[in-house]
Amino acid sequence: MTESYVCIDLETTGLNPKTDRIIEIGVVKVEDGIVVKEWSTLVNPGRVLDERVVGLTGIQDSQLASAPSIDEALPRFLELAGGDVLLGHSVTFDYAFIKKAAVDRRLSFEREGIDTLKIARKYLPELESRGLEYLCRHYAIPHHAHRALYDARATVELYRKLAEQFYNKEEWESGTGLFWPKKLQYRVKRETPVTIPQKEQLYKLVDKHKLIIDYDIEKLTRSEASRQIARLLAEYGR
Repeated sequence: MTESYVCIDLETTGLNPKTDRIIEIGVVKVEDGIVVKEWSTLVNPGRVLDERVVGLTGIQDSQLASAPSIDEALPRFLELAGGDVLLGHSVTFDYAFIKKAAVDRRLSFEREGIDTLKIARKYLPELESRGLEYLCRHYAIPHHAHRALYDARATVELYRKLAEQFYNKEEWESGTGLFWPKKLQYRVKRETPVTIPQKEQLYKLVDKHKLIIDYDIEKLTRSEASRQIARLLAEYGR
């Protein structure tokens, strides 16, 4: 069993790493089976949250207004994570968001990972669900759902429970067991920041049409800015 790893969980504005943003990072660092550090931070996504996200997480826009940007939060996460194996429940989801943020800032983020969701799907097919909340009830693991640090803590405990029950059933000779770290895969193209001409055009359109927008122009990417300009021109004209 891998006993040294970094367990990560994110809360985000949506499910697509290309268009959505991180709003909270939770990390539990484990060395030789012992939790040695926990860290979490809210992250200002530069946009207003959907009501669905607020309802799911309880995180409010007012809380994010003074939170660090991903430019500030990402280096702190990367320093804490080091080169450790990542653990997560659907770990590729969290990996994809972190890698996207890293690549956009010309940073490399290649990792191996262990996915408790895949383990649960293999060994607990009879359960109604393999979602983290359901599995925590199944194993009587204390859990406060949809907040990053609580989810990361719960995932560490879930990993231990799954290992206790199923680790000895794995076939290690071929290196294919699900408790064996695997290289995480996510292809990502770097996004560049909004350009000065794009910002000028957006500010002019917003001012001219007296618009109230739900995003921070300064924090848009170039492609996001292009989409917003096209939308405003189509709706309001020049």
